[in-house]
Amino acid sequence: MIDHPNLRKCQTYIDCHLQAPKPVTIPNAVRPPSITISRQTGTGGLAIAELLAQRLQSSPLRTDCPWTVFDKNLVSKVLEDHNLPARLAQYMPEDKISFVADALEELFGLHPPSWELLHQTTETILKLAELGNVILVGRGAHVIAAKMPHLFHIRLVGSLERRRNRVQARLHLGPAAAADFIKQEDAGRARYLKKHFHHDASDPLLYHLVINTDWLNESEAAELIAHAVIARFAPASRGPA
Repeated sequence: MIDHPNLRKCQTYIDCHLQAPKPVTIPNAVRPPSITISRQTGTGGLAIAELLAQRLQSSPLRTDCPWTVFDKNLVSKVLEDHNLPARLAQYMPEDKISFVADALEELFGLHPPSWELLHQTTETILKLAELGNVILVGRGAHVIAAKMPHLFHIRLVGSLERRRNRVQARLHLGPAAAADFIKQEDAGRARYLKKHFHHDASDPLLYHLVINTDWLNESEAAELIAHAVIARFAPASRGPA
């Protein structure tokens, strides 16, 4: 059962799409944008994502289905509770299902059954990104959805000192324990991306925007991202077709 506020938001988002009329396939239709956030540990990625969702919900990019944040734990939870790939496949037009299948094949090819959970998680990320109005934090979403033109990719970085201070405050750790936590988390994320997707998370060419959170607080970072996304995707900014 979903009982966490963020999980309830995810449920609301999923229900909104599943209750909507099945969309008609329109060639070259403009999809609602989605955002991925890759981050170093201690840069405030989830807090920035939540502020960003609130900001975009009152922007020209607002739609009937609310902007919603999915981090790695929420993706796993909704995958477990709702058989999400199968349910979203019922909503998506046939051409988009084929796109997801092609993307999965390109990412993974043929792999043994032990890859099934990774495959399902990746499929979920692709389908959420395709629906639009989601902010995907972590799980290699920026690489998984790299070829989707309606995606905007963010990387959050910061000095070890500033990141350690945030982790100390958030997890109530001492300086040494916080530094160890950051080291282990960053190394794990780097291994995940390298092992499964053959990319280096620190490569700035993977992102539209890299933000140094030493210089911007969470609200300022969210506002900067929102401004960039609105400028790129809002109808008035696109110009004539």
